[in-house]
Amino acid sequence: MYNNSNADPWINTEERAKTPLYKHIAKTYAWMFLGLMVTFATAYSLYSTGLVWFVFYFSWMPIALLIAKLALVWFLTSKMYSFQVNTVRTIFLAYSFLTGVVFSTLFIMYDATDSILLFGVTALFFGLMAGIGLITKKDVSRYGSIIVFGLVALLIMSLISYFLNLYMLDIILCFVGLFVFLGVTTYDSKKAKDFYYQFEGDSEMLEKISVYSALNLYLDFINVFLYLLRLFGKKR
Repeated sequence: MYNNSNADPWINTEERAKTPLYKHIAKTYAWMFLGLMVTFATAYSLYSTGLVWFVFYFSWMPIALLIAKLALVWFLTSKMYSFQVNTVRTIFLAYSFLTGVVFSTLFIMYDATDSILLFGVTALFFGLMAGIGLITKKDVSRYGSIIVFGLVALLIMSLISYFLNLYMLDIILCFVGLFVFLGVTTYDSKKAKDFYYQFEGDSEMLEKISVYSALNLYLDFINVFLYLLRLFGKKR
């Protein structure tokens, strides 16, 4: 009788080697999910209590929120190596909260049923693209500069469309932005896995990098949702 007992230790060893990676990825997505929950809980709380009207009563508030969000992202990306783990986590949660303050206006602007439906569609698309990123073995690092260039070009064109009130250009840019961020989702998902191998053995750095990766994936999810909402959401 054939005895495959010699194969079992090899399989078990391989699976055991992958277990820390799986835990790291699970932790990354858990932080991303927590960030989304903070955002949408904050947004709904401000809307349901009517505080959204008070917050945005001041004309300078949107600019202040934008500056604060950009500052938090800058601090997290530039100082992550020197920050303590809890500091990195706090910055991420603070960013999620501020995004929730901004998102509270979406409940005023868009139909709630459409928003919930499009959130589900976003989760479906996001899960598909993130899954591709996790299983691919292709080196995606060379695409980093291309993605940065694409995002900058998209931002510039969006600003031109906004200030010149070019409706058709805005629609086109929404479709372009949607596909761009779906691609970025795959890139960031693969990078989250690559980061694990880069910092394997450094438990503190892995804790910080899981939150950093969660922020990137969180931003991807948010942007996909916003583009879908702008394209297909029913305004009140």
